[in-house]
Amino acid sequence: MVGVTGAGAKDSGATDSVRAGNRTVPIHRPAKVLFPATGDDTGLTKADLVEYYRSVAPYMLPELKGRPLMLERHPDGLDGPRFMQKNTPDGYPEWVRRAELAKKGGTVTHPVCDNTATLVFLADQACLTFHRWQSRADRPDAPDRLVFDLDPAGDTFEPVRRAATQLGELLGELRLPSALLTTGSRGLHVIVPLDGRSGFDEVRAFAADVARTLAARDPDHLTTEVRTAARGGRLYLDIQRNGYAQTAVAPFSVRAREGAPVATPISWDQVADPRVTARRWTVRDVLDQARTRPWSQVPARGRSLTPARKRLQSLKP
Repeated sequence: MVGVTGAGAKDSGATDSVRAGNRTVPIHRPAKVLFPATGDDTGLTKADLVEYYRSVAPYMLPELKGRPLMLERHPDGLDGPRFMQKNTPDGYPEWVRRAELAKKGGTVTHPVCDNTATLVFLADQACLTFHRWQSRADRPDAPDRLVFDLDPAGDTFEPVRRAATQLGELLGELRLPSALLTTGSRGLHVIVPLDGRSGFDEVRAFAADVARTLAARDPDHLTTEVRTAARGGRLYLDIQRNGYAQTAVAPFSVRAREGAPVATPISWDQVADPRVTARRWTVRDVLDQARTRPWSQVPARGRSLTPARKRLQSLKP
């Protein structure tokens, strides 16, 4: 990967700049190490992070556009504290889009990333990971994504691979197209595009019914138990991200783990590949995967839940 070059690469206290779209964005302390070198990995500086996000912008921005974000920031790198940031500070540039949305007892002004300049600016803020809403800022109560989080009990990916295949088959019976995203951590997200006509309560109830139906088909390996102690080593079918203001990791986000793994879109054919795991791709090679357009077969237009709900009811014993 090519990082920012110039004086900033030599002096951790210096400022450099990069061109992002029609703006020039300052990069502060570009040589600041965010991911320390380990083994064969050379580590990652802020300049490297900025260059990664600038490079991946054509593939990532369509997945962020219009969505309120929660930012996972690591100003001092992996060895320092983590900040989960929802509110947009007053000091952010005026050209960074904001979305003021309701929360219990008030409002939160979330950042929205619609362009490369904003993506680069947030990388300069040491935002490693972008977590996105399931709805858009202009229709916050109308989710157009349903997310199943396949959360394994351990660090092995085989239970995830099996559960994804089973869930894909069930969604096929319901005639709901879906997409797969490695989380860059341990599991996999199965994402169902929706038409935005159902509210969060309805979407979450449907997701719970799907999860229970799937767990009933394979109770030895799958569970919907929220309590970790009650899961008995089974993979957890997590549907908790399908609520108002809940977020899920955005595609192509860097994760705060050794080696800088990336949450990566994959095709359904790839889930069967034993080389594919939750941390298969990193900032150093994910662009090759992005260029294959693994979600190209997923319809751009989301589906209604009404016929899927009827089909699901017919599957119950």
